[in-house]
This record gives sequence, C-alpha cells and structure tokens, in this order.
Amino acid sequence: MTFHDFDALRDALADAEFDRPPAFVANAHVTGVSVARALDAHGVPVVALDRSGDGTAPPSNAVDYAGRVTYPLDDEAGFREDIEELAAQLDHEPVAFGCMDEWALAFAETEPEGVRLPFADSETMDAVLDKSSLYETCEELGVPYPETYRLSEVDPADAADELGFPLVVKPARKREFEEAVGTNVIEVADREEYLDVVEMAQETGIEVMAQEKVPVARGEDHSLASYVPEDGDPLAVVGNARVRAPLGYGTSCVVERVDRLEIEERALSVIEDAGYHGISEAEFVYDRDRDEFVLLDVNTRPWKWISMPVQAGANLPMAAYADATGADYDPDPTRDARWVSLEDYLPLLAGGELADVLSTDDWTALVSGDFETSGDLTTAVYRPSDPAPIAHRLDVEFGGRDYYCSC
Repeated sequence: MTFHDFDALRDALADAEFDRPPAFVANAHVTGVSVARALDAHGVPVVALDRSGDGTAPPSNAVDYAGRVTYPLDDEAGFREDIEELAAQLDHEPVAFGCMDEWALAFAETEPEGVRLPFADSETMDAVLDKSSLYETCEELGVPYPETYRLSEVDPADAADELGFPLVVKPARKREFEEAVGTNVIEVADREEYLDVVEMAQETGIEVMAQEKVPVARGEDHSLASYVPEDGDPLAVVGNARVRAPLGYGTSCVVERVDRLEIEERALSVIEDAGYHGISEAEFVYDRDRDEFVLLDVNTRPWKWISMPVQAGANLPMAAYADATGADYDPDPTRDARWVSLEDYLPLLAGGELADVLSTDDWTALVSGDFETSGDLTTAVYRPSDPAPIAHRLDVEFGGRDYYCSC
C-alpha cells in the first residue's frame, strides 16, 4: 500500500468507487490497524490518515488508501480543511475514527463538513477526558478514584504535604503533557523533583494535578471496553491487563476478557452520567490498601487492545459505524478472548522479568498462524494473513526512523 502525500491521496479518492461510506482512521499505528481490521471484516473500506507513513497501518490489506493530512496539534484549521477536501471527493460521507486523543478531539472540535462523527460532541468528550471533571463525577456517583489535587486550585506545597512522597503528577489533559515531556504521568520521589515538574508545567501552560501513588496490585488492572450508543443498550467487555511493559505501570501487552460486573457498572455509570456516547475505555487499578478498584481514566476513542473485545464478539468499531450509517451489525455471543502485543511482551520474556503466561499451545498457534482461525487468542499487529504491518513495523524500528505514538 502506497502512503500518499495529501494531493496524491485527494486525487486517488476522487477516482475511487466505494459502495458504502468509508472510514477515515487517524492516526494509523497499532490502534489504527486494529480498527481497520475490525471494519474490513465487515467489508467497510478504510482510509488511513496520519502525518507520517511510518505507522503500522498503511500497508495493511485492511486499508484501501493511506496518506498524509495536517497534524491537528500543528494546525487544527489545516486539519479540518484537509479532511473536508478529502470527504468532498467521495460519493458517501465517511465515518471518522480518531485513534489518539489529539485526532479524536480534532474531529470533535472542528466538526468537518461532510464527515460523520460516531461519538459525542467536543464539550462532552472534553469533560470526560479532563481528569478534574471526571473525578468530580466520580465523587458524585460514589465511584472510587485516587486522592487528587488540582494544582490550579491548591497550593502545590500543601498538596504534597497531604499526599506525601512518592506521588505522581498528571495533566488534566494528557496529550499536551505527552507532547511536552514524552509521557502522560511522572512519578516524583521528593519535593525537589516535584517542584521542578510543577514549574515546567506552569511555564508551558499545562494544567496538572498531584495524585497519590496508588499501591497497585500488579496484574489486576481492569478496563471496560465499550460502545455506548445515543439510544439503546451499551456493548461492553471487561478486560484484565494481566501483563504490562514495563511491569506494573507500562503499556498493556497481555489482556484477557473477564467477568467483573462491578467494573462494568461503575464505568457505565460515569460514562452515561457524562452524557458520552461512542467508543471508550474506562481504566481501573486495584488499590491494595483500599481493597477495591479505583478509576484512573476514561479514553473516549479506540485504544491499543481494541482487538480483544472484537475477538470476544463485540466489534466496537463496527457497532459505531453501523449506528452512524444505518448498516446492519449484530454482535456475536460473548466468548473468551486474549490479546497479546508481541512487540512489548517478547522483550519482557527475553529479559527474564516474568514467567511466561502463554502456553506451548499458544506459541504453536502463533507461529503456525492457526490462532487466526481457532482458539481465543488475537494479536496487536502480527498476523500471517496480513503480514505487511509487522514487516513495516520491523523496517521502521530497525531502520532508525522515528515514529511516536503512545499506543
């Protein structure tokens, strides 16, 4: 698959013939390829959009066209103009899927003409993404959350005195913080480190919060993966992030479907109270001291392991697409499902950091490719039936090129 510059992509779409609305999937990395595969399984054409062709998704056989658009954090108005110009080439209004906060928010905030948005408006989305307002909702609903102080309202020194060290500093909106410092959370060990981070945030104009370092039970992180329609019943699956890389606090690399009714009830109460509709992931960790789950975040978009609920019978991207377009979609009965990101999991095993949670049968199914047609296991990128994404990922990684995506 060729990754086009903008003009070439516009021209290619002008010549394209689609029998149904295509999906605009942005950005086009691990989450993007997962969304593309979920939609392609139901015959939905996919246009992958990004600021670079080095993401994982563009060469996938689930992607019909791929190309560059203006990055919304660089030029939001330019992003809107690009999206509208691409949509104008089509016979059907495309459906937008933003796969990172900045892309999802850009679609919601700019509301490009001629594009269908299968999620709530930007004001609603922002209220969920902003941890300050999210935790206010939790307080009202009795949903446990970490002890947190908004440093625009509380003296930073007083917050540190209340929390003690170590503590964590988080932004109200994490993407701005990631752009500035390369991560969405900083753990600080003492007052000097803490004040340095607070000063940096003040200088860059980023609102931050001081939060307790939750005594997390490793391997017990749970999330609700859901699609909440404007009208009707939610489609939801609970996932347990059994392994993270780095261990305990890093990116998910093994996630299993589990039955945890309290996670589903708490997450949906927050989402529905906020009036949010669309795809989301509500993240909980297990607090050993409180002996209960506490809510950390709600991501109002697809995320890295969204292929797990698809494997479990809940194709969240297709459900959103169907509601936006009137297409037919009925979820399958819920079944067991596991998801692995080999890129993140294999280094942990190689470093001797944990015992393997996959069986010999699992590895045999992965190597042979049989996991694609039988069993409960699915993957982030590697699939023998669609080999170009993993080959491209290796080429970028070992070719010394830089592609940043927190997914």
